[in-house]
Amino acid sequence: MSNEIIESMKSRRSIRGYVADKMPPESIINEVIEAGTYAPTGMGAQSPIIVAVTDKGTRDMLSKMNAEVLGTKSDPFYGAPVVLIVLADRNRPTYLYDGSLVMGNLMNAAHAVGLGSCWIHRAKEVFDSPEGKALLKKWGIEGDYEGIGHCVIGYPASDKSPAAKPRKADYVHYVK
Repeated sequence: MSNEIIESMKSRRSIRGYVADKMPPESIINEVIEAGTYAPTGMGAQSPIIVAVTDKGTRDMLSKMNAEVLGTKSDPFYGAPVVLIVLADRNRPTYLYDGSLVMGNLMNAAHAVGLGSCWIHRAKEVFDSPEGKALLKKWGIEGDYEGIGHCVIGYPASDKSPAAKPRKADYVHYVK
């Protein structure tokens, strides 16, 4: 017996090429974001927040900041037009796990609605920088937030999804 949700999770892949000038409709972006807000969090505290960036100028500035941390000039967001930044409150003992679960929900939801997604690292470094902290302040975000990840989403540039690597033989250890 096959389960549609599990099959969707098994077929999701990180997409590293997007149609940069094709913005998903706001209703679809909001659907993905809403799924992110339903990720489990320690004691139900909902410590993470999501910053949805659809403004091209801001998106490009974030890409440049991320590239500087990486030490490259190429676009680490692979041309994706939408960046969903997940931040989590460092004062919660489970903040890193909570934010990671939000990222997972965002990526699975994007796949479920026909969008590609990819977890882009270096959000911690970007938002720990003076420039990143200034952006948070400008956006009205106060508190001790750590960048967990940039979830880039958009329409994949290719119709072909990357193939899954075979699962390693010792992935699961049963204790019976």
